[in-house]
Amino acid sequence: MENNFEIPILYQDKQIIVVDKPFGLAVHKNDFMPHDAPYLTKLLGDVTGKWIYNVHRLDAKTSGVMVLALSPEMAKELTLQFERKEVAKKYIAVVQGTPGEGTFSEKVLVKKKSKFKKPAVTHYKTIRSIETDISYKEKSNIVLSLVEITPETGRWHQIRQHFAKNRFDIVGDSHHGDFTLNKILTEKTGINRLLLHASSLEFTHPETQTRKAFVSPVPPEFEKVMDSCG
Repeated sequence: MENNFEIPILYQDKQIIVVDKPFGLAVHKNDFMPHDAPYLTKLLGDVTGKWIYNVHRLDAKTSGVMVLALSPEMAKELTLQFERKEVAKKYIAVVQGTPGEGTFSEKVLVKKKSKFKKPAVTHYKTIRSIETDISYKEKSNIVLSLVEITPETGRWHQIRQHFAKNRFDIVGDSHHGDFTLNKILTEKTGINRLLLHASSLEFTHPETQTRKAFVSPVPPEFEKVMDSCG
């Protein structure tokens, strides 16, 4: 399978590597992908000539900042930081409706096709909203909002589940979202992706013990959807 992914490296030393993961690229190999499909840890291993250790999750359909380790020791230290909630993460999303500002705290499913749920906490703040000319079913002139999201926990599809449960579906979410809206927006804008992006990440470097902060600009598709529908 051809690899068309460019992976911007935001930072690299002998212990860690921080990248801006592109949309559509899985972090590691899984049973649902073709045997020759590219994935982040393999591509970075090819580029660096080193073994890459994953320490946190980002869905294939979610773009943005990720940190990975270059040794088992660093991986263990970074993983512990995520588990202890010592890592600050922010996301940007385009959602249906006007969520305002607040916190979602409903339990979410732990994985696909599971009925088991675990506690999850997601803070959010609406940055701006637009009224569109899109109407369908019982909805008229639906509103789209650009939202900043700060998850406290890191469950499977946590942000996507929380926003869908509260009827603020994330645009482009083909698993939990509003399929009719997704189709209309793709036809209107030509954009067909999940509008969820990991925009910033802050953690403590395991070796130097200094705080490191990295930012990834919001992809142009987000503004294009907001601008072309307003």
